[in-house]
Amino acid sequence: MRLQRRQFLHLAASAAALSALSHGAQAQTYPTRPITMIVPFPAAGPADVLARILSEPMRLSLGQPVVTENVSGAAGSIAVGRVARATPDGYTLILGNLGTHVVNGAIYSLQYDLVRDFEPICLISSTASVLTASPKTPWSDWKGLLADAKARPGQISVGATLGSTSHFFPALIEKAAGIKFKYVSYEGLAPRMNAILGGHVDLTDANMTQKGKVEAGQLKFIAIATEKRNPEIPNVPTLKELGVNVVYDVNRGIMVPKGTPPEAIAKLEAGCAAAVKDPSFADSMKKQATDVRYLDRKAYGDWLKHNDELNKTLAKDLGLLKR
Repeated sequence: MRLQRRQFLHLAASAAALSALSHGAQAQTYPTRPITMIVPFPAAGPADVLARILSEPMRLSLGQPVVTENVSGAAGSIAVGRVARATPDGYTLILGNLGTHVVNGAIYSLQYDLVRDFEPICLISSTASVLTASPKTPWSDWKGLLADAKARPGQISVGATLGSTSHFFPALIEKAAGIKFKYVSYEGLAPRMNAILGGHVDLTDANMTQKGKVEAGQLKFIAIATEKRNPEIPNVPTLKELGVNVVYDVNRGIMVPKGTPPEAIAKLEAGCAAAVKDPSFADSMKKQATDVRYLDRKAYGDWLKHNDELNKTLAKDLGLLKR
């Protein structure tokens, strides 16, 4: 039987509405499979530990596993480049930090743009930098280190991941104190700590997770790069009170490739917000001597843009030219 025009139009409209509802339902189902969180540093380092702590509360919020994958090399730029080229579907995240998503752009000529090629999701944490020395060094405080550095310019060795925050931090100290270090490159914090524990380098950029080793006499904390002394290590002075105007910490957050669907971004941001409010997450972070510092997507994006410009200026001032 032939349909009347009115009946046909009514059925067509109903079909279109059903299609739209179906599409909306499909969009709401994200995520439907495990999500991969790329960590741009080796296993056992602070970024890797944070990713594994974060994955469980995010799984509870998102309803899908968040699988950690370590992709190290080139100060994190290999991993970041991989994520920049990944399909923007919400299933590939990167846990970046100040080094991978700010400092690298100031030092290296990259095949991607750290601002334009990523969408920020949230900032999660902040870890204070502590200038840390091998127990084999002849000095135990800044006064002795400074005198030695001036007597032997370019001879005190610093273990660093070149082009990362562990490179920028001592470079800032060099500039502020008018001294020069010798840099020895390592892939991440874990290899750097092995080197300094073995006495292969004199200094490195560490954090409060090494407090136990300091108490055991395996390391020496020289100074912390915060505005005020940390009550956990009250005898360790700040660089500022020593006359070295350097305040520096490592912030970590989650990003996805540009073009990721808005509904996926919204769910990831909600998952991140729920995770940082989870009491077990805060407890785990405290054990890692890491402060929970949450910024939502917009605030984190503003922070990244501001620090991108700031660190480009610093790189020029420090003579760390793009390579």
